[in-house]
This record gives sequence, C-alpha cells and structure tokens, in this order.
Amino acid sequence: MKLLTALATAVSLFAVSAASAAEVRYRADIQIRDPFILPVAESKTYYMVDKMAVRLEDGRTRMGVGVYKSKDLERWEGPKPVFHYPDGFWADGNIWAPEMHRYQDKYYVFATFNATGEKRATQILVSESPEGPFQPFANKPHTPEDWKSLDGTLWGEDGVPYMVFCHEWVQIKDWVQIKDGTMELVRLKDDLSDVAGKPQTLFKASEAKWARQMFFAEGSFVTDGPFLYRTKGGRLLMIWSSFAERHKYTVGIAYSTSGKVVGPWKQMDEPLLAIDGGHGMIFKTFDGRLVMPVHQPNEGKIRARLFELEDTGETLRIRGEIPMAGKPK
Repeated sequence: MKLLTALATAVSLFAVSAASAAEVRYRADIQIRDPFILPVAESKTYYMVDKMAVRLEDGRTRMGVGVYKSKDLERWEGPKPVFHYPDGFWADGNIWAPEMHRYQDKYYVFATFNATGEKRATQILVSESPEGPFQPFANKPHTPEDWKSLDGTLWGEDGVPYMVFCHEWVQIKDWVQIKDGTMELVRLKDDLSDVAGKPQTLFKASEAKWARQMFFAEGSFVTDGPFLYRTKGGRLLMIWSSFAERHKYTVGIAYSTSGKVVGPWKQMDEPLLAIDGGHGMIFKTFDGRLVMPVHQPNEGKIRARLFELEDTGETLRIRGEIPMAGKPK
C-alpha cells in the first residue's frame, strides 16, 4: 500500500512523558464518550480507544487518538497517543468516536474528523500494531467529501470489507436539510485504503418506533453509533443509537431480513438499552462473556459502562452490568 510519506513522518512526532503514558487509572475515573474496546488474544490485552490532545515536540498541541490498555477491563494504562493531525491535513477540529478493528493482521482506526467550515467525515487509519503509530492512507476522508458523515464502522462479509456509517441529520443538501438521519453502507477496497463504490441507504432513523425527533428541531431524527453482530443463530443484527422518550440517548437493534449487510433492514420495536447512554459496540472477553460498552450518562460525568449480553440466537438481551471498581469522581 502507498502511504503519504509526509503524513507518516508527522505521526511519529509525539511527545508525552513516560510517566503520563504509563499512568494507571480505574474505569470509574476515565471520562470517555463512545468507548470502543478491542481484545487482542495473543497478549490477553484489551485496548480502549479515545480522542486526546497530543503535545508535539515543538510544544504545539494537536487533536489526536490515544489508546488505553488493560488486562482486566478495570485498571487501564494510558492513554498512549497513536495519531495526531499532521501539518496540512484536511481536518483540524474535534475527533469523535474512534474505533479500532483488526482486519487481515493489521489494525485500523475508524474515526470521525471535523474541519473548519462544518466539514465532518469518517477516515480510516492503519498500523501494524494496536499501539500505533497509525497513519492515513491519503489526505482525504473515506466518506463522501460533500456529505456530513460520522461513526464509520467495519463489517466483513463473504471476504468483502464494508463500512457502515451515518449520514448526519444536520446535512444541508441541495438547499434542504436532510433532518432524518440515515444509515449508509459502502464497499471498501480489500486493503481498506479507499471506497470501492457509492453509498447505499440501509434505513432512516425515523423507521424505529422507539426513536423520537429532536426536541429543538421538529422532524429531525438522529442516527449514531452503528455496530454489526451476527448471532449464534446466524441472524445479522445492528445496534445503533438515537434519542427516545424524554430525549434519552438510547441503543436499539435492527436486523437484516436477508441475513446480508445489504438488507433489507427492519427495526425491533423495543430498544436494547434506554438509560440515557449509548453508542455501543460488542466484544467477547477472554473468559467468553459477551459485553457491550456504552457511555453513560450522555452529559455530565460520562463513563464507560459495561453490560453483559445474552445472545438468544434471534436477538440480544441485557444480562446485567459489570460493576465498576469505585464510583465516578
């Protein structure tokens, strides 16, 4: 694969003290939105990815991505910076909802980058290691450059990689606001370096019976945080987030009637988790438990809460919460 040499060089210019990088904190003490946890079996280590401000060698600070690592899901070392915006990069604003995926023996970060002028898009970064450094394939996003997109996630099916992502409800297109956020699918090239086609819409946020319009924007519905999971019975599910009663951030479930990512997709009537928290993903612990991290609450003392799931073969159910060692300060 061909990476931009200048960008790859810039990624190596991190400057954080060894003491900071090695700091160990309990989960209850880490403020984080959109927690994404990747288990790496070879080292029996969990990696949790987050945005962070990175101080460069010349004293400047750039937005970037950092990783925490843990052996027990409670005590986390880090964050260690693994990427920051290099000079001349298209994005210069906040970073949202980074995810880390392992695919064909490499590691990929999918992150939502923001730029001056209201530009928002998902871009994929690559590394040989979960501890970075991660590098962009090019100085452009993977989602359409004239769209306002976010929350891209990886799904592989029949040997083909895809990205599922959200088209923002706030997008102005042809002088009209979209309002009803959509879930989109696009095929990726085999090495994830770029897209290999045009997006297709899977569903609209308003299709979920539990979803409610934004209280300050009539007719506007949000799509956030997709993650795909195939049950032990072979059913393809997607957990995703929006707002429900009393404007509570909520996790719902959609399912593919064909069993394929192209759908058609139908919404389950009842949400999976309605606790004013969301943006979930699913992973399996080293002792075999199925776990969904979410951030909760949606505002205030936001922490990563871990919920054990039951896979019924048809759907997912909450078994209970994995308690934190301590309370958020």
